[in-house]
Amino acid sequence: MLRTPTGGAGHGTATADDRALSIGAVLLQLRDEFPEVTISKIRFLEAEGLVEPLRTPSGYRKFRPDDVERLAQVLRMQRDHYLPLKVIREHLDALARGEQISLPSPGGQRDLPDGSWDAEPGRATAARIGRAELLAAAEVTESDLEEWESYGLVAPTADGGYDAETVTVAKLVADLGRFGLEPRHLRAMRGAAEREAGLIEQVVAPLRRHRNPQTRAHAEATAKELAELSVRLHSALVQTTLRIRLH
Repeated sequence: MLRTPTGGAGHGTATADDRALSIGAVLLQLRDEFPEVTISKIRFLEAEGLVEPLRTPSGYRKFRPDDVERLAQVLRMQRDHYLPLKVIREHLDALARGEQISLPSPGGQRDLPDGSWDAEPGRATAARIGRAELLAAAEVTESDLEEWESYGLVAPTADGGYDAETVTVAKLVADLGRFGLEPRHLRAMRGAAEREAGLIEQVVAPLRRHRNPQTRAHAEATAKELAELSVRLHSALVQTTLRIRLH
């Protein structure tokens, strides 16, 4: 359950507080629920005024428990409700005043009498969202999305909507864009993903052609596991290569 936030009121100098966390420790806490969150994302939310951690005399960020809770609320509103930051800020301000809020989400969200809000653990997000919702979730313009689609980074489903994975891709492309990486720079990643998907498809193809429904279900589970292993391998290879080049 998320309670009404009392943090984010303003910058200050950090005092001795055993509960205050570094940005790295905050990242580790948040990744339990938000595996895709990054330090750059936390810094971006700070720059947008969604959270205002304390600073040590030497300039290091120190996040109080209320700051971490506030970050979780922001990330949850983005993930589950596809809200732009401006609207999220308004909701958080309303919560801070003890007001109730109503979030535009399909089922599972409940307004609580103390002005907090709660999302049921394990609740699935919407299977499809529209174009306007995707733009709000990724915080980009129509021209940005059109460019991403022209490079094959993002594509709608057959019914014209966007699934949860596409939303994740859009957010990541937007985050990379803040570092100056343009869609043309990401074509190689798209090509690598297609090759990895093709390899996984070859492995599970015999299982998918099987008449037994349990075997076909096993094919889907195997494909998912292989995809997760592929992502982990890719991440490890990138980290290893960077470590070699930067030392």
